[in-house]
Amino acid sequence: MKIHLISIGGAVMHNMALALQSKGYEISGSDDEIYEPAKSRLDKAGLLPPKMGWDANSIHAGLDAVILGMHARADNPELIKARELGLRIFSFPEYMYEQTRNKKRIVVGGSHGKTSTTAMILHALKIAGKGFDYLVGSQLEGFDTMVGLRDDAELAVFEGDEYLSSAIDRRPKFHLYHAEIGIITGIAWDHINVFPTYENYCEQFRIFAEGIPAHGKLIYCASDSELNRLVETWDIRAEKIPYTTPESVVNDGKLELLYGNKPYSLKVFGSHNLQNLMAAMQACKSAGISETDFLESMADFTGTAKRLEKLKETEDSLIFRDFAHAPSKLIATVNAVRELHPERKILAVYELHTYSSLNKEFLPHYKGSMAKADFAAVLFSKHALEMKKMPLLSEEEVASAFGDGVLVFSDKNELRAWIESHYTGKENLLLMSSGTFDGMDIRF
Repeated sequence: MKIHLISIGGAVMHNMALALQSKGYEISGSDDEIYEPAKSRLDKAGLLPPKMGWDANSIHAGLDAVILGMHARADNPELIKARELGLRIFSFPEYMYEQTRNKKRIVVGGSHGKTSTTAMILHALKIAGKGFDYLVGSQLEGFDTMVGLRDDAELAVFEGDEYLSSAIDRRPKFHLYHAEIGIITGIAWDHINVFPTYENYCEQFRIFAEGIPAHGKLIYCASDSELNRLVETWDIRAEKIPYTTPESVVNDGKLELLYGNKPYSLKVFGSHNLQNLMAAMQACKSAGISETDFLESMADFTGTAKRLEKLKETEDSLIFRDFAHAPSKLIATVNAVRELHPERKILAVYELHTYSSLNKEFLPHYKGSMAKADFAAVLFSKHALEMKKMPLLSEEEVASAFGDGVLVFSDKNELRAWIESHYTGKENLLLMSSGTFDGMDIRF
C-alpha cells in the first residue's frame, strides 16, 4: 500500500505515518512546517519530507490513498491534484475507521477526560495481554506512538474528539469512528468557533450516542446532571450503562478507591479521575476484563502527559502541569488538588489559549472556576489574539469574567515575577494551559 499524508507533521498525523510504516506500508508526506518531536521522529524513520511546503508533483496515480490532516486547507495544491486524479482521500478519522472496520471499536467521547480515560483502557488491555489498535491524544508511557495499528487485533480503542475532521469534512471526528462501545464523560460547551451555540454542541453528542448500534453500549457519567438529562431525551438503541463517582479516601496525600468492599491504592487522584476510572472499567468489561483485574491493573497507572502531570515534588509542595483549556477542566483540576491536600495552599496559574477561551462572549463561563485556589492568576497574550485574528481583550475584562481574587496578566514576565513572589516552596503550584504560557520559562 502506498499512502501519502498531507500535513504529515501534525501530532496525530506523524504518529499515524509511523504506525502505517510499521505495518509495511510505503509512506510519503508533506507539510509547510514541522516542529519537534515530530521532526526528529519522522527523520529517524526516513519519513521527513526533503523540503517544507506543498508540491502537487508528489501526488500521482500510483497512490492507494491520500490522508488529509486538519492543518491542510481546502485549496492545498496536493489535495487539488489528488481530486483531479480521482484518488481515495480520507481524513485521519476516516482512515482509522477504514483500518478497523472489522474490529470492535471503543470510542471515548466527552468534553473532558477523554485522554485519561482512553489511557486507562489501554493500560488495562496491555496488562491483560490483549491485542488492540488505538488512537490517543497524548504520548503514553509504554507506548511508542499515539497511534497503533496491527492486523491481528480484534479490538480498537479511540479517543473520540468532537472537533472537525478536515478542511473538506466538517463532521466531528468521533462520528466517523462508528463506535460499538461509546463513552461520554461529560458535556461542557467548548469549541465555540465551530459550535456557536450550546445546543449545536450538544447535538454532536446526540448524534454520537444514537449512532451506537443496538448490540452496543453507551457508557455515560450520571454524575453529570446535564448529561444525565440529555441522555434521557435521546433515542438511544444501545444498552445504557451509567456510572458515578465511586467512594474513596485520601490519607497523607495518597488516594484509595473503595469498591466492592475492597480498597485499591491509586496514583491518580481527583473526583474526575475516579469517574474516568469507572468509565474505563465498564469499557474493559466489554473486552473481557473483570472489574477486579481492571482495578488491580490501575495500581501503577500514573496518568498521561500534561494531565495533572507531576513536575516536581518535595515534602511540602507539589508542582503540576495540566492541559486544562476549558472551564470544566479548570474546575476539575483545581478541585482535585484541593481534595488531595486540603490543608495545603494552592497557587493556580492559567493561560487563556484556545479560540473559545479567548472569546469575549465565552469568558463568563470561567466565573468561579478557580475558587478553590488560595492564589489565582490568568495570562493571555495579545500576540495570540492578533495571530488568531480575534478582538483584543483588556485585563479588566478578563478579571471581571473570572471573578474576585483572580489577577490577570498579559505579560509573561510579569506573571513569572508574581509566581516567584508567591511560591515559597510550601504550596501546591498548578500550571494549567494547552499552550506554553507564551513561551514562559516554567522551571522551578
